Amino acid sequence: MTIRYPSGQQPPNAGRVGQPIVAPHSSSFAKRGMSLEKEINDANRYYLATEQAVIYKKPTPIQLVKVDYPKRSAAVVKEAYFKRPSTTDYNGVYHGYYVDFDAKETRGKLSFPLKNFHQHQVDHFRRCLVQGGVCFAFIRFTTLDLTYLLPASDLIAFWDQQGRGGRKSVPLTTIKDRGFRVKTGLNPVLDYLPALDQLIAANQAKGANHE
Repeated sequence: MTIRYPSGQQPPNAGRVGQPIVAPHSSSFAKRGMSLEKEINDANRYYLATEQAVIYKKPTPIQLVKVDYPKRSAAVVKEAYFKRPSTTDYNGVYHGYYVDFDAKETRGKLSFPLKNFHQHQVDHFRRCLVQGGVCFAFIRFTTLDLTYLLPASDLIAFWDQQGRGGRKSVPLTTIKDRGFRVKTGLNPVLDYLPALDQLIAANQAKGANHE
């Protein structure tokens, strides 16, 4: 089976129907952010097993191009394309709140480049916030070993300023000031629910109360 990205490039480890197809789901369709995503996925499995939260990674949609039917009961996908994700990486429910977020990594030490996000992701955040969702960006500075939850409202503000000629990145100092530090632990390694609790409390203090 041939699986290709929209550019026509064929990724490694293409499989057949019945086998898991692992689709890169970072902003560049590459392996950027995968270590952070693995830690988030491990944390989500732990939260699910301990009944603390129900949060999943969204699958990347695949467009089938060519399918063969050697047997009536079995289909073999010969060619398919990974579609560009239309929204964000993760969503779910935590203490009655709809939670929606995306995970990004940067090797920069002073700021986070806004180019790691796309317009459709920012628009999705806007729509979720209007409906009362708890939305944020998981941002990791890999060389500094720092991870923060940046509220989507702050990300949107910087995105809009960029469109009006403002800076094309979010300073680390701003992320430290407006974001919430995610500390490492033992189980899970990346325990982000305490930071999420802080974000929810901050939203409530601003009047964004959950009904």
